[in-house]
Amino acid sequence: MHRQFRASVVEAVKLTEEICSVGLKADDIGASAVPGQFLHIRCGDANLLRRPISISDIRDGMMTIVFQVRGEGTKWLADRRAGDVLDVLGPLGNGFDLGGKNIILVGGGIGVPPMLFSARAAAGRATALLGFRDKSCVILNDAFKSFCQNVIIATDDGSCGVQGPVTLPLKKLLETGEYDAVLACGPRSMLRAVTELCIQATVPCQVSMEERMGCGIGACLVCACRTIKDGREEMRHVCKDGPVFPASEVVW
Repeated sequence: MHRQFRASVVEAVKLTEEICSVGLKADDIGASAVPGQFLHIRCGDANLLRRPISISDIRDGMMTIVFQVRGEGTKWLADRRAGDVLDVLGPLGNGFDLGGKNIILVGGGIGVPPMLFSARAAAGRATALLGFRDKSCVILNDAFKSFCQNVIIATDDGSCGVQGPVTLPLKKLLETGEYDAVLACGPRSMLRAVTELCIQATVPCQVSMEERMGCGIGACLVCACRTIKDGREEMRHVCKDGPVFPASEVVW
């Protein structure tokens, strides 16, 4: 169950020129969070809307978020230092079902960090496919290696790992018939391509959707997403009904 709380910053690290990692003290809150959920964070008094940021990992009483600096709010958050206190609402949303015996975790760009929490929860049962623009954008590689059977990197320019989209190694893995679940987070175009491959391979797929959010708890209509449920099309809230959905239910 979510709640509003004040969380102290334990550490703040710059992973790349644009990507920052912030660790928050969250002993009791962390115990209730599940992979795929997110936090809604107030980013300064001047910013009325909170910023939704997925939980990247939880360890030793610290909850980590990893985000890209895109505007005034995330710039404010990136400037926090150890000892600062944040106004947080969470954990929010529905997370991933990690019941598969042999899982593929697919992350693209800033969709990579949320998959680390899933990798920890499914330690020893998962293979990670991580896609980036180029070598300079690669993050959390060693962290994924700590939990996954195998980690495959794909970059658009081939400067690290496989050249091309992350769906290329995904297609090869699915063709082996050894996997019974795929979990994915990343750009919408990537999620759609991942969904199509999973449908062809008849492997269940779950996707974490990203939409602009207002309240974060389903009271407004900002993050509406078109889905199919029980054979009928309906609008559902990414914040409340998601952000994780069965890929087959999303209207792409």
